[in-house]
Amino acid sequence: MLTKAHTSRFFGRIFRTILIAGVTGWFLLNPGVQSFERSALAAGETFQDQLDQRIHDYILAHPEVLVQALQSLDQRQREADAAEARKVLKERADDIFRDKQSPIGGNAQGNVTLVEFFDYNCPYCRVMAPIMDQAVADDPQLRIVYKEFPVLGPDSVFAAKAALAADKQGKYAAFHKALYGAKTRVTEAVVLRVADKAGLDVERMKTDMRQPDIQAMIDRNTELAQALRISGTPGFVAGDRIFPGATDLATLKQLVEQARTGK
Repeated sequence: MLTKAHTSRFFGRIFRTILIAGVTGWFLLNPGVQSFERSALAAGETFQDQLDQRIHDYILAHPEVLVQALQSLDQRQREADAAEARKVLKERADDIFRDKQSPIGGNAQGNVTLVEFFDYNCPYCRVMAPIMDQAVADDPQLRIVYKEFPVLGPDSVFAAKAALAADKQGKYAAFHKALYGAKTRVTEAVVLRVADKAGLDVERMKTDMRQPDIQAMIDRNTELAQALRISGTPGFVAGDRIFPGATDLATLKQLVEQARTGK
């Protein structure tokens, strides 16, 4: 996982490269460059030594250029990521909205689809669970596609595999709701206890969890989330919009209605 320190060093290297290139270009095109180079040689320094010193002095005198450059670079990166995500959304609509192996909630024949990428141990996903239930209750034409996206460690992976195995027994919805209803970290022990209370054949579930198609589904979801630039949970997709993070019921309904009307 990228940390803030890694990101800062990364952008710092990019900025210095850009700044050096720009300043170097200015010096090389400046009529006074030859005298600048002669003065450097006279002082026993190289051209690069004096150039580095001038860049250093300029940044110290004008630190605001660092902020401006990083903000501009960050904005361009966000725009590039958004454009790439929209391209993926268009090209991989079947994987996102119509994957036959993804569990379905709400009205399977509904006229609008909301896709959720989630992790059972994500506190924001837990907050969204009753909001999702209410959205389905309020909209009889809403179809939900669940994308198991376990990003918070082995416990989450175990829970995701168990949920997909529960789907093989036709009990995904009940198990999904029961896991969130546990109101505690979803560990292996919690998963097994919830599965038993939800009426699953636990031994069959354990066997199904080891099947290659279960891991393959999680791998596909992970790759798809990355392609859509969804880096955390929850993440929602509806129509041509990607909405990262938790939200309230009104905003979620607005997202769904925009997808329904195409506006």
